Amino acid sequence: MKTKTNLLKKSWLLLFIFAVILTSCGNEAPSNEASNGVIVEEETPLTYILPYPNTDGDISVEYALANRRSQRNFQDKPLSADQLSQILWAAYGITSPRPDNPALRGGLRTAPSGGALYPLEIYAVIGNVEGLDPGVYKYISEDHKIIMTASGDVRDELADAAFGQRMVSEAPVSFFYSAVFSRTTERYGERGRHFVYIEVGHSAQNIYLQAETLGLGTCAIGALTERDARRILNLPAEEDPLYLMPTGYFAD
Repeated sequence: MKTKTNLLKKSWLLLFIFAVILTSCGNEAPSNEASNGVIVEEETPLTYILPYPNTDGDISVEYALANRRSQRNFQDKPLSADQLSQILWAAYGITSPRPDNPALRGGLRTAPSGGALYPLEIYAVIGNVEGLDPGVYKYISEDHKIIMTASGDVRDELADAAFGQRMVSEAPVSFFYSAVFSRTTERYGERGRHFVYIEVGHSAQNIYLQAETLGLGTCAIGALTERDARRILNLPAEEDPLYLMPTGYFAD
């Protein structure tokens, strides 16, 4: 009789453990991390937190300088989220967080800025990046994330705004610069506009060099119909269009 009782107790214990395991599996919270490493924030507009950038690559800055060239023909090949993340960080990412100084809007960055005023804004015009919806995304360097400002693949429209330069249509992503000039001119007067133009050159060269280390190419474009570019990218009124850099795997 005692043996039967013990067996019953063991059976009930096993059933209880099995039920707990099933319940735990069923209640597991769904992950919002995509397979490509980006994290989708559950908010509107669509927001992606980008993978953490690499700060110790295998290719020297000297090699990148020696081999950098403007590339105008691109393969029909997607970029990864890691590549997108790395280039945005190189362009204007935070390198020294300064939460105690709100005027820096996050901290010191990869590109020098007159008075550390950081007047530039950068957009990723995405057509073919693994795991990300096509659209126009604003880069938020403080949180290393991108926020959608316009949906859909607008590369053909943007190419038309760039006077028909088809490399904008072919590249999987283009990086677009705008500027809030008042951030700089309020301190330096009209001379500050020159500082902004100098700064976009600093940042754009970072994209050239980082693209080279990733086996990618890019080409800076200054020829734009500003009214059309503003409409396509849905730019705020205080931002002025400046510069466009289609980027991707280039065709030999």
